[in-house]
Amino acid sequence: MQPLKKILIAGGGSAGWMTAALCSRLFQGLYEIVLVESEEIGTVGVGEATIPAIKKFNELLGLDEDDFLRKTQGTFKLGIQFRNWWRKGESYLHGFGVIGQDLGWLRSHQYWLRMRELGRAPVFDNLAINNAMALQDKFMRARADMTESPIGHIAHAFHFDAGLYAKHLSTYAQARGVTRREGKIVDVTLRSEDGFVQSVTMDDGEVIAADFFVDCSGFRGLIIEQALKTGYEDWTHWLPCDRAIAVPSERSEHFTPYTRSTAHDAGWQWRIPLQHRTGNGHVYSSQYIDDDEAERVLLANLDGAQRANPLRLRFTTGKRKKIWNKNCVAVGLASGFMEPLESTSLHLIQSAVIRMVRLLPDAGFDQATIDEFNRQSDFEYERIRDFIILHYKATERDDTPFWRSCRDMEIPATLRRKMDLFAANGRVFREDDELFTEESWIQVFLGQGIIPRGYDPLVRVHSDEDIARYLANIETVISKCLNVMPSHAEFVARACQAPPLAASLAAAPVPTS
Repeated sequence: MQPLKKILIAGGGSAGWMTAALCSRLFQGLYEIVLVESEEIGTVGVGEATIPAIKKFNELLGLDEDDFLRKTQGTFKLGIQFRNWWRKGESYLHGFGVIGQDLGWLRSHQYWLRMRELGRAPVFDNLAINNAMALQDKFMRARADMTESPIGHIAHAFHFDAGLYAKHLSTYAQARGVTRREGKIVDVTLRSEDGFVQSVTMDDGEVIAADFFVDCSGFRGLIIEQALKTGYEDWTHWLPCDRAIAVPSERSEHFTPYTRSTAHDAGWQWRIPLQHRTGNGHVYSSQYIDDDEAERVLLANLDGAQRANPLRLRFTTGKRKKIWNKNCVAVGLASGFMEPLESTSLHLIQSAVIRMVRLLPDAGFDQATIDEFNRQSDFEYERIRDFIILHYKATERDDTPFWRSCRDMEIPATLRRKMDLFAANGRVFREDDELFTEESWIQVFLGQGIIPRGYDPLVRVHSDEDIARYLANIETVISKCLNVMPSHAEFVARACQAPPLAASLAAAPVPTS
């Protein structure tokens, strides 16, 4: 068994510095870690909006949450609001965390379905603490000492400036021994005997050798694709959006603790509130709308003054055929791209790095280890893919060619099975360690208009009057909880107000995921 000695991370940004930060924390000097990045190469800021798993990553690093939010102009996120996805004029919320409280064997949505059949169902969002908070712009953290109350089950994530997050983690990693090397990689040398990566050559001629390479070079895939020719799985036949335009605007008075996604004629627009600005972007299909018209749509739908020139991006949804190939692991955009509809890009970085650490090789690079990493990565990507496809497929919109195409497309068998099962009796089961919970699937199914034909037969164990009282009690308790909560703006001002940024930093447009 020959241990690794040196790890080289190719690229900075969120992917590179999240990798460097976690490795420096967990490896504690066991390996030499070098990160190569160039100030001349811009980064795509993958992620102003996150999901609750990011909290675990920050906890692994030992970051103080309020300090992290101050340094990144961060705010809190309770979920995502979807407007115009099912039908024009309709909206729903995919909130994090629990829905109501289980009654006996069954989840609360099963009883809601029975009341809906009778025409007596309460507003669904009133049964979920996160949703009710979000729609009233309220926020507080969960109270670990109140497990019997909805307040004990609040789940939150963050919105933050991805560039500032990378800067924060850069300082963190370098303080723990990571060496930052400024410059561009102009060549990659492979070993003749087995095709493994041997070294990279810098633009000043220096050759840097390492045992293990982490490709964080973004869409270019400098090592994983340009050098190793790994190949790419193209998923645009299911997810046709292939362009994005991002632009910041002035912070809105409507300081929401949720991300908003608004469907347009050939794609959708994100809105993400930060302390110093609002992040906006239009994700769209170039097959159905040209770039100039897409930009016009975006700028016409800002809720604050534009603060910088729009930034245009091109992408192909999909993933590398092997995210770990030989002695190189791709992280971030080098590994693949999923549109930021459900804020998964930073999570895919996080999970890849944690998976890499859990399956850390020695210098022999046993193939079984590599295969297991790729199996887990493929499963995660494919289940996230299915969840995003669901938003497009389950629509009743037929007002544009784009939406008709989405509604009528064939979908993966794994998604079809989930949709058919839920449509029958409202059942959904989380498979293995797939990212999205049953609560997430339930909310998007219902929000996109998939109302089950029936419900679990065990609902009838309880009388209709008992069910009505049970749901009304959930509503009442959640309403009382909201009455004691501060607004999102008040909570941020009290807990993690950020100092003013220099004008150049405040206006920088950072695309989101």
